[in-house]
Amino acid sequence: MAEPKTKQTNASVEDFINTVKDEQTRDDCWAVVKLMQDATKAEPKMWGPSIVGFGLYTYKYASGKTGDWPLVGFSPRKQNLTLYVTSGGDGEDELLEKLGTFTRSKACIYVKRLSDLHLPTLKKLITASIKHLRKTYPLKKEK
Repeated sequence: MAEPKTKQTNASVEDFINTVKDEQTRDDCWAVVKLMQDATKAEPKMWGPSIVGFGLYTYKYASGKTGDWPLVGFSPRKQNLTLYVTSGGDGEDELLEKLGTFTRSKACIYVKRLSDLHLPTLKKLITASIKHLRKTYPLKKEK
């Protein structure tokens, strides 16, 4: 079975965020670190070269394949700030309706600037996602 490409590393989150060229995006990253750290009570960790994650759980596909992933996380991409905060938990759709201006995929929210989002709703979404994942998947002790 192939190893997952994105794994937790020992790289410095601070060094990574400080390499973000756009000052507003860098400031947004630090704000997201605070939000996610407060919600998870976990230290930020690098996942691969460009994802900052918080907490850890093990997912399992119907095929039996398993892997580890952060409870929540984010990545400053060229076009947007990607937030890994959606999990399909109860009330998620209602929270997304109140969140602000963004696009999304199944597990990601893409936003140009954090100021495009209603931050109290984002906090609730992060908390709901964590609660759902903790209820659904086994948690792992962080590495």
